[in-house]
Amino acid sequence: MRPYSPRPGGVVLGLLMFLAGALGTWASWRWFVDTAVGQRIDQVAFRGSGIGRSTLWSGAEQVLDVVSVPFVVVVLGAVALIALMRQRWLLALQVIVLVGGANLTTQVLKHVVLDRPRLAADTGPLDNSLPSGHTTVAASVAAALVLVVPRRARPAVAIVGAGYTALTGVSTMVGGWHRPSDVVAAVTVVLAWAGLATVLTALSSPERMPSPPVGNAPTAVVTGLFVVAAGVAGAMSASALLRTRDVLNTAGEVTERSDLATAYVGAALGVVAATALAFAAILVAHQVASRPAQAGRSSSARSVSAGVS
Repeated sequence: MRPYSPRPGGVVLGLLMFLAGALGTWASWRWFVDTAVGQRIDQVAFRGSGIGRSTLWSGAEQVLDVVSVPFVVVVLGAVALIALMRQRWLLALQVIVLVGGANLTTQVLKHVVLDRPRLAADTGPLDNSLPSGHTTVAASVAAALVLVVPRRARPAVAIVGAGYTALTGVSTMVGGWHRPSDVVAAVTVVLAWAGLATVLTALSSPERMPSPPVGNAPTAVVTGLFVVAAGVAGAMSASALLRTRDVLNTAGEVTERSDLATAYVGAALGVVAATALAFAAILVAHQVASRPAQAGRSSSARSVSAGVS
């Protein structure tokens, strides 16, 4: 068994991810569920999701049908198998903790911890639906794959995983299953647990890897794409939701189809922005936490040790 060599940078990034995820989940609930203006904006976007539903639902339903208990079992089995084939026993455990912890947290928050007070008229059912369970499953499985695949494959897997997560989240909105805040909160719950998994990775990384370090160019390119996508989508989302707030303040309600569509598209872009930022953080942090030690440096250290002895 190779000795462990903790990566302090990975520990710090993992803790920051956990903090950002926890605060992001709380902020989603605090603003969009526990304030009147947030509830109203969220509900307008939810009503806007009915636009084009008859056309979009056939595709969205197929996406949502993928998320099921058998799906989770099969993917977890495949992920664990990859980890074991790579002789990374602790990584297999970390993946199970990530997926299990994120999904258990979502259910506890939704059904036990958080509530949905009625603070404004026409804000929908009082049952709390934050965070989204379907989105949590999709995001946690995607994040687990980023953690478990070989270093070279992580940038590509992060892109596919982020796309699948965002598509699942938006599909729950298309079907009228969830409000936008539910989806964003699910992503931040997974971000928090991915942070804890990153800390474990950083503390249990082997001192040396059998293969030489891989260049950081693909990770930098993909991270840059994520950041740009998050910036553009986030700016457009903020503009659309601020417009929705202004309409609510001026007219008291949103009735025009164009205004409903603006809120709906703005909310969907917000989901895209949150997902892109989350997977950028997961990718970078895990690359840092699992970075192979420099063989040359290890050899030098052994030479010095031999000389002293």
